Amino acid sequence: MSDYQRILVAIDLTEEAPEVLGKAKRLAESNAATLDLLHVVEPVGYAYGGDLPLDLSDLQQQLEDNARSKLDAYGDEHGVGPDNRHVVVGRPGSEVRRQAEERGCDLIVIGSHGRHGIQLLLGSTANSVLHGSPCDVLAVRIGG
Repeated sequence: MSDYQRILVAIDLTEEAPEVLGKAKRLAESNAATLDLLHVVEPVGYAYGGDLPLDLSDLQQQLEDNARSKLDAYGDEHGVGPDNRHVVVGRPGSEVRRQAEERGCDLIVIGSHGRHGIQLLLGSTANSVLHGSPCDVLAVRIGG
């Protein structure tokens, strides 16, 4: 395994996030690497297929603010500075890849539920990140 310089950990802010973040932090420490913390908020319009004639900007802002608050708490708890905490809006798989490339990361750490069968065929964020990633990807198995 090569030495990593900059590690991007993408978390979904669920109760499983500390497991993924803990592994990423240990990797960062053992490699003397910079750790970036990322959460991607999906646009509200995606959830409704963009067919609702409503202004969902207030709801979108609440989701982003809530994500920022949770990400800041994780950052404080795990020693990740404010400049290395990122909340972005978009499709999780493509945003994680884009953020890793823009920040010059050489490792992405992401949680994976290890789905099988039809769930695997439908894809997951971890699978999406893996395919087309600009760097190494570590999928941390969670929820066994």
